[in-house]
Amino acid sequence: MKKAYFILAAIMALTGCMVGPDYRKPEIATPAAYKEAGDWKVAQPQDDASRGHWWEIYADADLNSLVSQVEISNQNIAAAAASYRQAQSLLGVAQGSYFPTLTGSVSGSRGAIGSSGTAVAGTPIHNSVRPSLSASWEPDLWGQIGRNVEASKASVQASNADLGNALLSAQATLVQSYFQLRVDDVEKQLLDQTSVAYERSLQITKNQYEAGMVGRVDVVQAEAQLKTTQAQAIDLGVQRAQLEHAIAVLIGKAPTDFQIKPTYALPALPQIPAALPSELLERRPDIASAERRVEMTNAQVGVAQAAFFPSLTLSGSYGYQSSGLSQLLTAPNSFWSLGPTFAMTLFNGGALSAQKQAALAVNDNSVAMYRQAVLAAFQEVEDNLAALHQLADESAVQQAAEKLAGEAQELTENQYKAGTVSYLNVVSTQASALNARRTSLNIAGRRLAANAVLVKALGGDWQKAMK
Repeated sequence: MKKAYFILAAIMALTGCMVGPDYRKPEIATPAAYKEAGDWKVAQPQDDASRGHWWEIYADADLNSLVSQVEISNQNIAAAAASYRQAQSLLGVAQGSYFPTLTGSVSGSRGAIGSSGTAVAGTPIHNSVRPSLSASWEPDLWGQIGRNVEASKASVQASNADLGNALLSAQATLVQSYFQLRVDDVEKQLLDQTSVAYERSLQITKNQYEAGMVGRVDVVQAEAQLKTTQAQAIDLGVQRAQLEHAIAVLIGKAPTDFQIKPTYALPALPQIPAALPSELLERRPDIASAERRVEMTNAQVGVAQAAFFPSLTLSGSYGYQSSGLSQLLTAPNSFWSLGPTFAMTLFNGGALSAQKQAALAVNDNSVAMYRQAVLAAFQEVEDNLAALHQLADESAVQQAAEKLAGEAQELTENQYKAGTVSYLNVVSTQASALNARRTSLNIAGRRLAANAVLVKALGGDWQKAMK
């Protein structure tokens, strides 16, 4: 009995041993400050922090209503949520390996066997009933089960981060599509208003032509300019329809049953502070997912390494066997067995070594992917900070150009009425003024899009994170 206790104590002591490398977060060089912003402070991962209803910073009720539907109805989000639940279930499977396996069985038979071992006519019939319980347990001597559980936990965390990233990406895509749709609405209104003005100009030119004041070429030029503008307005409808369809899919609706009413005003452009702390990047779910996969593959190296060591399985069974039910559950009819089994791979042609090297390579790959994700995050922030800064300057210059183009159009139209210039000059200045207005709208749309991408790159609502 003392020997049994000693063996059990030794097994329990060995169970606490875990082979393989313990996880350490990969190091990566980070800049002291954003090139396009102020200093930042070092922070800890916060991908589980709330990203808030970050789209509400644009103060657009229609946008708020649309984005709120993404989490409920988007099918990519539903797929990511299912993957997360699958990872949770697989963690339960891995944790179940810590415990013994208990199985029960009942068997019965009826037959006749003679003294020679074969059935003979007249041989008595024998019945046999055999209920039994059996149990087996493999102690985690080298931490293989522990490493599997560690890998599964990291997989659950990575899947959760993937779910967060899918949601954030879908929300940002919808916001950008919505902004472009509103730019199209405003631009369509501009083209329609310009077409009305060109129709008046065409009528005036026709009247002048009928009075013999201008030539036929002026009428042709005025009509061509009107048709070109009308065609541009129609062309905008193609892009708007496609954006509307894309938004419908993002919120899980069929494009046929979905419509967004035109609005002729752009959402407000919020100001993002120059000094952005590093903790904003730590909230990015894609970075968290990449880092958790490093932890997962690191644990899998330990699983591969544990395969080099012997395994111990403790198994036992207990039951009864009798020719009848009346005396079945009595001591003379009972049976039991208990014993350990040691097993170890002695030779497999280097397969175990190859498996460990493959696990190490997978871990190296995940480390590289994590570092690449961090670098890509820095790039995304820098790109959109630069875009916002440059587009703000461009917008100021373009607004001045738009004002000058409008003045040139007005002066040329007055000169034409006075008969000092041809209608070709009018067409030229009108086209320049219209292009200037459309360029201003395009810049405004690009600023909104860059702002939305920057907020996404920072992991969501930066206002709540900086409080």
